[in-house]
Amino acid sequence: MTNLSEATALRGVGVSTADEYLAKAGKLQAAIIVICAMGVDERDALSQLTKLKEGGCVAPIVVMSDADKFDFILAIMEAGANGFMPADISLELAAHALRLILAGGQYFPINTLLAARHAISEAQRPEASHKKIFTKRQIAVIDALRKGKANKIIAYELNMCESTVKVHVRNIMKKLNAKNRTEVAYLANELLQEHRA
Repeated sequence: MTNLSEATALRGVGVSTADEYLAKAGKLQAAIIVICAMGVDERDALSQLTKLKEGGCVAPIVVMSDADKFDFILAIMEAGANGFMPADISLELAAHALRLILAGGQYFPINTLLAARHAISEAQRPEASHKKIFTKRQIAVIDALRKGKANKIIAYELNMCESTVKVHVRNIMKKLNAKNRTEVAYLANELLQEHRA
C-alpha cells in the first residue's frame, strides 16, 4: 500500500510539536510542513501553526485535521496556512494538493467552503429567527432574564423547578456564548433587534 511520502516523492520526518520542529529546523530544512491535527483540539492546532509562523518558518504549512468547520479553516487561512486537508481526503488527492502547495499554490477544499457559505446564507435568511435557535421555554426564560428576574421568580412564573430554570439558563448561555446572565440579556436583546430590523 502506498503512503503519502511515496505518492509525493517527499521524505517525511516526524516531530511532536512546533517547538520540537523549530529546535531542529536547521537540520531538517523541510520543503513542506504538515501539521497532523487528527483528534486534536482546534485551538491547539492553530497554536502549533502560529508558533511555526512566529518562529520564522518559511516552508509552506498544511493542516490536516478531522475538524473541518468553516471557522477553523478560516482561522488557519488567516494565520498563514497554505492548505487544509480533511481527514477523509484520498491519498491521490492529498498528493496532488501537496504538489500544488509545493509549486506555490494553496489548497482549501471547495466542498467545505461551499457548505459553510450555505450555512451562513441559511442563518442570514429572515425566517431563520431566534425561535429556531431556542425552545419555547428557553425564549420564556430569556424574556424573564431580560427583565432582570431571579431564578426563583422565573421558576414560579413559568411553573417549573428552580433547578430546571438553571439548566435552561446554562443552555442559553452556551448557545449565545455568554459568560453571565447580564450578557445573556444583552445578547438576546441584540438578537431580537436584528430580527425585527
